[in-house]
Amino acid sequence: MRLLSHHYAAGMARWEPDGRERLVAAALDLFAERGYDQVTVAEIAERAGLTRSTFFRHFPDKRDVLAAGQAWMSGLLVEGIAGAPAEAGPLDAVAAGLDNVAGSMTSFNREVAPRVRAVIASSAELQARDQAKHVSLVADVAAALQDRGVPDPVASLAAEIGMLAFRDGFATWTASDGGPGLVALVREALEKLRGAVGALG
Repeated sequence: MRLLSHHYAAGMARWEPDGRERLVAAALDLFAERGYDQVTVAEIAERAGLTRSTFFRHFPDKRDVLAAGQAWMSGLLVEGIAGAPAEAGPLDAVAAGLDNVAGSMTSFNREVAPRVRAVIASSAELQARDQAKHVSLVADVAAALQDRGVPDPVASLAAEIGMLAFRDGFATWTASDGGPGLVALVREALEKLRGAVGALG
Protein backbone atom coordinates (compact mmCIF):
# COMPACT_ATOMS: atom_id res chain seq x y z
CA MET A 1 0.00 0.00 0.00
CA ARG A 2 2.43 -3.55 1.09
CA LEU A 3 -1.90 2.90 0.19
CA LEU A 4 1.70 2.73 -0.06
CA SER A 5 2.04 6.64 0.71
CA HIS A 6 1.34 8.89 3.61
CA HIS A 7 -2.07 7.26 3.65
CA TYR A 8 -1.21 3.64 3.29
CA ALA A 9 2.30 3.08 2.23
CA ALA A 10 0.65 1.36 3.05
CA GLY A 11 -1.17 -0.24 0.76
CA MET A 12 1.44 -2.78 -0.13
CA ALA A 13 0.29 -6.29 0.51
CA ARG A 14 1.87 -9.22 2.24
CA TRP A 15 4.21 -10.62 -0.40
CA GLU A 16 6.46 -13.60 -0.26
CA PRO A 17 10.08 -12.84 -1.20
CA ASP A 18 9.32 -13.09 -4.91
CA GLY A 19 9.62 -11.00 -8.05
CA ARG A 20 6.99 -8.51 -6.94
CA GLU A 21 8.76 -7.65 -3.72
CA ARG A 22 12.13 -7.54 -5.46
CA LEU A 23 10.76 -5.06 -7.99
CA VAL A 24 9.40 -2.80 -5.25
CA ALA A 25 12.72 -2.84 -3.38
CA ALA A 26 14.68 -2.17 -6.57
CA ALA A 27 12.38 0.69 -7.59
CA LEU A 28 12.66 2.35 -4.18
CA ASP A 29 16.45 2.10 -4.27
CA LEU A 30 16.59 3.70 -7.71
CA PHE A 31 14.04 6.40 -6.89
CA ALA A 32 16.14 7.36 -3.85
CA GLU A 33 19.37 7.40 -5.87
CA ARG A 34 18.20 9.24 -8.99
CA GLY A 35 14.73 10.64 -8.39
CA TYR A 36 11.45 9.16 -9.56
CA ASP A 37 11.36 10.90 -12.95
CA GLN A 38 14.84 9.70 -13.93
CA VAL A 39 14.18 5.99 -13.47
CA THR A 40 12.86 3.70 -16.20
CA VAL A 41 11.01 0.41 -16.01
CA ALA A 42 13.96 -1.31 -17.71
CA GLU A 43 16.30 -0.05 -14.99
CA ILE A 44 14.00 -1.25 -12.23
CA ALA A 45 13.79 -4.69 -13.79
CA GLU A 46 17.54 -4.87 -14.27
CA ARG A 47 18.24 -3.85 -10.67
CA ALA A 48 15.83 -6.54 -9.48
CA GLY A 49 17.50 -9.13 -11.71
CA LEU A 50 14.31 -9.60 -13.73
CA THR A 51 13.03 -8.79 -17.22
CA ARG A 52 10.80 -5.95 -18.41
CA SER A 53 8.12 -8.49 -19.27
CA THR A 54 8.22 -9.74 -15.67
CA PHE A 55 7.79 -6.15 -14.46
CA PHE A 56 4.70 -5.71 -16.62
CA ARG A 57 3.21 -8.96 -15.35
CA HIS A 58 3.15 -7.34 -11.91
CA PHE A 59 2.63 -3.62 -12.61
CA PRO A 60 1.05 -1.59 -15.45
CA ASP A 61 3.73 1.12 -15.08
CA LYS A 62 6.29 2.40 -12.59
CA ARG A 63 3.74 4.55 -10.76
CA ASP A 64 1.89 1.43 -9.71
CA VAL A 65 4.93 0.12 -7.85
CA LEU A 66 4.03 2.66 -5.14
CA ALA A 67 0.35 1.71 -5.02
CA ALA A 68 0.69 -1.98 -5.64
CA GLY A 69 -1.48 -3.10 -2.76
CA GLN A 70 -4.56 -0.96 -3.33
CA ALA A 71 -6.75 -3.75 -4.73
CA TRP A 72 -5.47 -6.11 -2.02
CA MET A 73 -6.23 -3.58 0.69
CA SER A 74 -9.68 -2.81 -0.70
CA GLY A 75 -10.51 -6.51 -0.83
CA LEU A 76 -9.55 -7.06 2.80
CA LEU A 77 -11.50 -4.00 3.95
CA VAL A 78 -14.65 -5.10 2.12
CA GLU A 79 -14.25 -8.69 3.33
CA GLY A 80 -13.89 -7.60 6.95
CA ILE A 81 -16.87 -5.25 6.78
CA ALA A 82 -19.06 -7.89 5.15
CA GLY A 83 -18.09 -10.40 7.83
CA ALA A 84 -18.86 -8.13 10.79
CA PRO A 85 -21.80 -9.21 12.99
CA ALA A 86 -25.18 -8.13 11.66
CA GLU A 87 -25.78 -5.99 14.75
CA ALA A 88 -22.48 -4.10 14.39
CA GLY A 89 -22.82 -0.36 13.90
CA PRO A 90 -21.10 1.42 11.00
CA LEU A 91 -17.85 2.18 12.82
CA ASP A 92 -17.70 -1.28 14.38
CA ALA A 93 -18.07 -2.78 10.90
CA VAL A 94 -15.31 -0.49 9.65
CA ALA A 95 -13.17 -1.62 12.58
CA ALA A 96 -13.58 -5.23 11.43
CA GLY A 97 -12.34 -4.25 7.99
CA LEU A 98 -9.39 -2.36 9.44
CA ASP A 99 -8.49 -5.34 11.64
CA ASN A 100 -8.45 -7.51 8.52
CA VAL A 101 -5.99 -5.20 6.75
CA ALA A 102 -3.80 -4.34 9.73
CA GLY A 103 -3.47 -7.97 10.72
CA SER A 104 -2.13 -8.81 7.26
CA MET A 105 0.66 -6.21 7.23
CA THR A 106 4.21 -7.51 7.62
CA SER A 107 7.65 -6.17 8.48
CA PHE A 108 8.13 -5.50 4.76
CA ASN A 109 5.31 -2.95 4.85
CA ARG A 110 6.83 -1.35 7.90
CA GLU A 111 10.30 -1.14 6.42
CA VAL A 112 9.39 0.33 3.05
CA ALA A 113 6.75 2.81 4.25
CA PRO A 114 9.14 5.73 4.99
CA ARG A 115 10.83 5.24 1.62
CA VAL A 116 7.51 5.20 -0.20
CA ARG A 117 6.42 8.38 1.57
CA ALA A 118 9.65 10.11 0.59
CA VAL A 119 9.24 9.24 -3.07
CA ILE A 120 5.62 10.38 -3.13
CA ALA A 121 6.54 13.67 -1.44
CA SER A 122 9.03 14.34 -4.25
CA SER A 123 6.46 14.26 -7.06
CA ALA A 124 3.27 16.26 -7.57
CA GLU A 125 2.04 13.52 -9.92
CA LEU A 126 2.52 10.85 -7.27
CA GLN A 127 0.87 13.01 -4.60
CA ALA A 128 -2.19 13.42 -6.80
CA ARG A 129 -2.25 9.67 -7.48
CA ASP A 130 -1.92 8.96 -3.78
CA GLN A 131 -4.87 11.21 -2.99
CA ALA A 132 -6.91 9.50 -5.70
CA LYS A 133 -6.09 6.15 -4.08
CA HIS A 134 -7.35 7.44 -0.75
CA VAL A 135 -10.59 8.61 -2.34
CA SER A 136 -11.04 5.23 -4.03
CA LEU A 137 -10.51 3.30 -0.80
CA VAL A 138 -12.98 5.51 1.05
CA ALA A 139 -15.53 4.90 -1.71
CA ASP A 140 -14.98 1.13 -1.48
CA VAL A 141 -15.51 1.17 2.29
CA ALA A 142 -18.62 3.34 1.97
CA ALA A 143 -20.04 0.97 -0.66
CA ALA A 144 -19.39 -2.03 1.61
CA LEU A 145 -21.27 -0.27 4.41
CA GLN A 146 -24.16 0.56 2.10
CA ASP A 147 -24.33 -3.13 1.19
CA ARG A 148 -25.00 -3.70 4.91
CA GLY A 149 -27.88 -1.22 4.78
CA VAL A 150 -26.03 1.83 6.14
CA PRO A 151 -27.42 4.93 4.44
CA ASP A 152 -25.39 7.75 3.01
CA PRO A 153 -24.00 10.12 4.28
CA VAL A 154 -23.42 7.94 7.37
CA ALA A 155 -21.59 5.34 5.29
CA SER A 156 -19.32 7.96 3.69
CA LEU A 157 -18.53 9.60 7.02
CA ALA A 158 -17.75 6.26 8.68
CA ALA A 159 -15.51 5.35 5.73
CA GLU A 160 -13.56 8.62 6.00
CA ILE A 161 -13.12 8.17 9.74
CA GLY A 162 -11.93 4.61 9.24
CA MET A 163 -9.32 5.49 6.65
CA LEU A 164 -8.08 8.40 8.77
CA ALA A 165 -7.69 5.96 11.66
CA PHE A 166 -5.70 3.60 9.48
CA ARG A 167 -3.44 6.41 8.29
CA ASP A 168 -2.78 7.57 11.84
CA GLY A 169 -2.20 4.08 13.23
CA PHE A 170 0.03 3.13 10.32
CA ALA A 171 2.13 6.28 10.70
CA THR A 172 2.67 5.55 14.40
CA TRP A 173 3.54 1.91 13.67
CA THR A 174 6.10 2.72 10.99
CA ALA A 175 7.74 5.42 13.12
CA SER A 176 8.28 3.17 16.14
CA ASP A 177 10.77 0.37 16.79
CA GLY A 178 8.51 -1.63 19.06
CA GLY A 179 5.41 -1.24 21.20
CA PRO A 180 1.85 -2.10 20.19
CA GLY A 181 1.14 -3.85 16.92
CA LEU A 182 -0.61 -2.26 13.98
CA VAL A 183 -4.03 -3.71 14.81
CA ALA A 184 -3.95 -2.16 18.30
CA LEU A 185 -2.67 1.17 17.01
CA VAL A 186 -5.36 1.44 14.35
CA ARG A 187 -8.04 0.50 16.88
CA GLU A 188 -6.73 3.17 19.27
CA ALA A 189 -6.77 5.79 16.52
CA LEU A 190 -10.32 4.80 15.57
CA GLU A 191 -11.54 5.14 19.16
CA LYS A 192 -9.97 8.60 19.43
CA LEU A 193 -11.73 9.71 16.26
CA ARG A 194 -14.99 8.17 17.46
CA GLY A 195 -14.68 10.21 20.64
CA ALA A 196 -13.89 13.35 18.70
CA VAL A 197 -17.01 12.92 16.57
CA GLY A 198 -19.09 12.42 19.70
CA ALA A 199 -17.67 15.63 21.16
CA LEU A 200 -19.01 17.63 18.22
CA GLY A 201 -22.46 17.54 19.80
